[in-house]
Amino acid sequence: MKNLSKNPMFRYLILLTICSTVGLQTWRTLFNNFSVEIVNLQGYQIGVIQSVREIPGFLALLVSFVLLIIKEHLLSAVSILLLGLGVALTGFFPFYQGVIFTTLIMSFGFHYYETTNQSLTLQYFGKEISPWVFGKQRSLAAGTNVIVGVMIFILTPVLSYTQVYLLFGLLIVAASLWALTMNPVDKKIIPQRKKMIFKKKYSLFYFLTFMSGARRQIFMAFAIFLMVKKFDFSVQEITALFVVNNIVNYFLSPFIGKSIIKFGERRVLSVEYFSLIFIFLAYAVIETKIIIAVIYILDHIFYNFAIAIRTYFQKIGDPKDIASTMAVGFTINHIAAVLLPVIGGYLWMVDYRIPFIAGACFSAISLFAVQKIKYT
Repeated sequence: MKNLSKNPMFRYLILLTICSTVGLQTWRTLFNNFSVEIVNLQGYQIGVIQSVREIPGFLALLVSFVLLIIKEHLLSAVSILLLGLGVALTGFFPFYQGVIFTTLIMSFGFHYYETTNQSLTLQYFGKEISPWVFGKQRSLAAGTNVIVGVMIFILTPVLSYTQVYLLFGLLIVAASLWALTMNPVDKKIIPQRKKMIFKKKYSLFYFLTFMSGARRQIFMAFAIFLMVKKFDFSVQEITALFVVNNIVNYFLSPFIGKSIIKFGERRVLSVEYFSLIFIFLAYAVIETKIIIAVIYILDHIFYNFAIAIRTYFQKIGDPKDIASTMAVGFTINHIAAVLLPVIGGYLWMVDYRIPFIAGACFSAISLFAVQKIKYT
């Protein structure tokens, strides 16, 4: 681990992960307030946009074919370029269809980078250290989020939403153009099969990935919206919450990676799913603003435990299948992600608690399924 800072791929992925984090954090921090205050969107429209945002993740399986014409590390940099463009353009389209358009651009960049990042990390770093590398990426991403959050907190009183989106988007574009000039490839790495691969022995990985996508999208689509709509969180309060959240995760993420190495994927994932049952139920019943903020922070901490799903695959999978299986896994993760925000949007109109109760049920199912991990 001490020599990782000298590894060209480690440095490359850290740079692009920071860029990806800046883009998503900017978009996510401003989105709900931008949607409510400027675009005047309703709950159903929020659900549709969140579903549209996940379409590129659903299409991540196409990465296997894109890699036939472009190297994987270059696709990572191009993806970050798209992410930056999507963020930069968001404020220039302050209407429903415009938000959908810029969200798609941003999301293609984000999801295709996430797919290649997972693949490259598992290819370049062994089973003994890959959980730590994922944890380190999460930690640095959290630290980046703190900086971005503070900047947004300072900038939003003096700049418009359009100006803030443009500023951060252009910074990401500049970094991605520089990354396109870098070559971190190690020619000794096992070549990947450049086609879609489905294997029966990966079925538990596929299922856990699907359920992770289902519960994650309930959180992404409705947790922050709940805080803005029901509890009247301002953009400054949301930003402050993100800052606190990421300070916590900056210190905890490497510890989570080390815990996976020490205790194994089954135990770590069991703790995650057991805890999430109660966290989702809390979203449905809590009426106090400060407690709902604490629940949000706990939710985000346990989300980092999902690293163990990827490292579980690394232990059971063929090394030649990593790139393809990460792409397929991302698509499986987003089958639920595309459908649930729209369905959840309808259910929200009936009773806002229904999506969160569904999240508790999904967590219980996942807790049962993860016990089938046999090697640890």
